[in-house]
Formats: sequence, structure tokens, C-alpha cells
Amino acid sequence: MSESPRAEAVAVNADENAGGAAGGASADVIRVVVAKPGLDGHDRGAKVVARALRDAGMEVIYTGLHQTPEQIVEAAIQEDADVVGLSVLSGAHMTLFARVVELLAERDASDIIVFGGGIIPEDDIPQLERLGVAKVFTPGATTMEIVSWVREHVHPA
Repeated sequence: MSESPRAEAVAVNADENAGGAAGGASADVIRVVVAKPGLDGHDRGAKVVARALRDAGMEVIYTGLHQTPEQIVEAAIQEDADVVGLSVLSGAHMTLFARVVELLAERDASDIIVFGGGIIPEDDIPQLERLGVAKVFTPGATTMEIVSWVREHVHPA
């Protein structure tokens, strides 16, 4: 396995054989990369969301702290992710979210849905959506809301 630029990608899978054939996950399993871009060092919320998505049967890869947008996009492509969840508490969401969306487009991976969360002012949400962020969850959003949104928007019924 070749070394990637990711810091500490950690699979957060419920059960490697859950719902799928031996030797791999089912094609129906939603693959999520959860990432903490930038210098923000607080990842409790990202880990809670990653665990909730995993517990809901999704395959989750948490990239760890202090990831660059380039590292996040590389991880999403390498992991064949359906969706990327970004968490920013530092106030750099406009720059970091936009850069991830831009890099996905440059890598012909715009089909990977991007959602975000963290300390994000309500006034910034419409701008983030115009930039290509599909959904922004603010403090108070429940893990159930996030899981439901991902299920509805990644593999619509």
C-alpha cells in the first residue's frame, strides 16, 4: 500500500462484513470521509458525528486533525467516498469549505457531496451553499438529523 499525504486516516467501521459479501462492503453502503481541515484542534464533534454515521451502517473514514483541503480531497478520492463531512470551529469555514469543493471539481469528483458543520454564522450558510456545500449543520443539530440528511441526499429513496 502506498503512503498517502493523509495524516492519520482511521477507519471507523461498525463491522467490516456487515451487510456485505465476505471480503468487502456492500455496494449499497454509504462511504463517508469526516475531516477536520485547518488548524482547529477540537474534534470531539467530528468524532461524535463519525460514530453516529458508523452506527447507522455507513462506512466512515475519519482523517484526523489539521488536514489540508488537498489531503481531504485525496482521501475522499482514494476511499471512493460518496460524501465528505467537514467540521470547522476556527472561523476559517469560508476558505476551507470552498477549497475542498474547488479541488473536488478540479479532480473531476464533483459527484462527491460535501456537507459541513461547526461554529458557522447563519449569514455565511447561503454563501457556502452557493459555493457548493450541500448542507451546513450548526450547533444543536442532532446526530439523527445528520444521519437522516446523509441517507436522503447520498442515496435518495
